[in-house]
Amino acid sequence: MSTGTGSLSHVGIGAETAQSRTQPARGSSRSWRRWLRPSLLDVLLVVVPFWFVGLAHGGLRLLLVDGDTGWHIRTGEWILQHRAFVRQDLFSFSKAGEPWFAWEWLSDVIFAWIHGVGGLFWIALFGLAAGAAYCGLVFRHMLWQGARLWIALPLAFLGFSAATLHLLSRPHMFTLVLVPLAAWWIQADLRRPRWHVWLLVPLTVLWTNLHGGWLALIALLGLTAAGLAAEAWLGHRRWTDAGRYGLLTLACVAASLVNPYGWRLHEHTLAYLRADYIRNIVGEFRAPSFRGEPMLHYEVVLLAACAICGLLLVRKQVVAALWILFWAHASLQSARHIPLFAAVALPFLGAELQRLWDGWAARQERRSTAAALDGIASDMQPELTRLTWWPTAVFALALAGVLPLPAIADFPKERFPVEMVGRHAPMLREARILTQDQWADYLIYRLYPDVRVYFDGRSDFYGREIALEYVDTLNGRHDWRQVLDRHRFDVVLLPPGVALASLLKISPDWEILGDDGTAVLCRRRHRGPSRLQQAAGIERSIFLPPPPNEIP
Repeated sequence: MSTGTGSLSHVGIGAETAQSRTQPARGSSRSWRRWLRPSLLDVLLVVVPFWFVGLAHGGLRLLLVDGDTGWHIRTGEWILQHRAFVRQDLFSFSKAGEPWFAWEWLSDVIFAWIHGVGGLFWIALFGLAAGAAYCGLVFRHMLWQGARLWIALPLAFLGFSAATLHLLSRPHMFTLVLVPLAAWWIQADLRRPRWHVWLLVPLTVLWTNLHGGWLALIALLGLTAAGLAAEAWLGHRRWTDAGRYGLLTLACVAASLVNPYGWRLHEHTLAYLRADYIRNIVGEFRAPSFRGEPMLHYEVVLLAACAICGLLLVRKQVVAALWILFWAHASLQSARHIPLFAAVALPFLGAELQRLWDGWAARQERRSTAAALDGIASDMQPELTRLTWWPTAVFALALAGVLPLPAIADFPKERFPVEMVGRHAPMLREARILTQDQWADYLIYRLYPDVRVYFDGRSDFYGREIALEYVDTLNGRHDWRQVLDRHRFDVVLLPPGVALASLLKISPDWEILGDDGTAVLCRRRHRGPSRLQQAAGIERSIFLPPPPNEIP
């Protein structure tokens, strides 16, 4: 009996040993097959952004409709060339040489490098890849919070659609990726506190030098500390949790001082946020207009997310409620905060909808549609959380030009005076030009360092006086002639619909050099020497007609 048992044990051990020797090979083979097989998450990361590009009017060029990208590229090139931080203005004649905070200098350097390697095509693809990362992070956070396929996927599409309002190849794309990452990071720590949350401190240093949106992290941490204090007061948390996040908030604020401008960057940022004129003249700082399909999707998410705040407060989840309400308010104040609101609110909304679904499905029969959908969602859940190399490969093929994407040699001609600038570039290089801020950004991209501008997209740099003068002049205020004379403008380049362009068309002092439907180019009729001729020392008298009583 004992012999038999011993032989069975021996056989069992031998079998386990043999199996253990063969398992790594099979496991390795199986893991390689899993790595090579695209997952549903891979499909989402590839399909959603390319679907957006394929259906949107303008395609990939849509990511370049903001001219700020132009001066960001040129700023980065200046930093790389001079190996120094920018501390004074590079681009204007109205405030030439005055102190300027290039507070997104690291993004500018990255943009300059990308542009140097792959031109505007790579710049546009960067924005598309950042948009895919934004969508993927929000989607994975929803899954982590408990939402399953039939809830997480529609919400991901709604969130990405709402975010397309601000899906542009600009430095703010770093913030659009880092906000959902930080939100997920904090929520993971709240569920299971670990030391990793303190890595947000060095992340703050990086973020501060990439984009001014680092304040979003401070807001999330501050709201978390306040919410934890409220939960501790309600008996749901410990007071030490609130103290830990209060200390983390202070540490991240201190880390934000690690930038080329020190505390002066914070002083400038606060002044920028308080400037009412910026909110009035910059479209993305205005309250959202609920028109168009993306705004309808944002409205759905906004109403649903605010509705669940009551449920969250009943369960004493004060942190989640504070996050949602704060960013909902911010998105209603400024349209540029809509993607951040979606990134923060959707994971909680997905979890609540899943909880409601589970409660309803539990009351259904085992063979009901709800049970069948639950079974499918459970089976597909592993494929929704698995990420392989396929998204990276697809974007690599796009960068290499293998995919059938249109080449991009310039900014979209539907939005910028591409053809007009190309035809009149020699004259524009020697002129003092009045144009709208977005087109000034484009002139910086095309003609810097030969051209200096009056007012461009750096509205925080120019200040209230010049900003309001710029707006009033383009709107054709009564003193527009005095403004043009005072600044000695000899060329005006504007869209046909701008009031000043219409006034110049009927003014005897100005001649129309071109009007192609996108841009109107006007030049002053000189009754005396131009600014360039004055600089050359040519006397005014030789340009005046002889007096009536003199015979030439």
